[in-house]
Amino acid sequence: MLHAEFRDPLLVAVYDAEFPWSYRDDFFLSIVEEPAGAARLRVLDLGCGTGRLALGIAAAGHTVTGVDPAAASLDAARAKPGAEKVTWTEGTSRDLPAEAFDVAVMSSHVAQFFVTDEAWAEVLADLRRSLVPGGRIVFDARDPRPREWEEWTPAESLRHVTLPDGREVALWNDVTEDRPGVVSFSQYYRFADGGELLSTGTLAFRGEHDLRASLRDAGFTVERIYGGWHREPVGSGDGEFLVVAHT
Repeated sequence: MLHAEFRDPLLVAVYDAEFPWSYRDDFFLSIVEEPAGAARLRVLDLGCGTGRLALGIAAAGHTVTGVDPAAASLDAARAKPGAEKVTWTEGTSRDLPAEAFDVAVMSSHVAQFFVTDEAWAEVLADLRRSLVPGGRIVFDARDPRPREWEEWTPAESLRHVTLPDGREVALWNDVTEDRPGVVSFSQYYRFADGGELLSTGTLAFRGEHDLRASLRDAGFTVERIYGGWHREPVGSGDGEFLVVAHT
């Protein structure tokens, strides 16, 4: 199943256990609050998944809308403490209202899920429409230059995740296609009872020039691009593009 980690309830639980709140979420929250201090902002979390970041931003006092096409992920989000503070919407960027948000975030490399240039342009256009004048967009994407996907082999990517009920799951990745700017892969899950599940995915790897050009074409002005989660320059951080732009 394509991106089954967001669509299969069992794999959603594995995803949640593997990715608790971290310094990555701290980065997004700090950027959201950066220019306005304690002001209450209307924040969109597009591709909110199981709601980790949306819930954290809401807990900080902001009005948050989480949008995601995966019903199983939203079910998990709605079951978490504090979920009543967030408006959860099953849908895509096409469903966003006009001029409804001060800030839009896309975390966990959601920006790379829009594989074709046409799909990416449509999302950026939808986001610009949904933001108020001067509104900001914040997202992360992997810098393609370190070629991180070359480490997505069964041997190098193997890890173990413990679920809340104590069950242990082994996970590993394997790249199935590597072509310029696009990488496809499979993610395997093996449970303690011997059961196995599979998720597949395809991600776009856009360079800094292409990201800047796409944002400019969509009517955004890039403020900053960091290369790491501690705001390092591009090329000297964690192999990331952490993009902050405004309308």
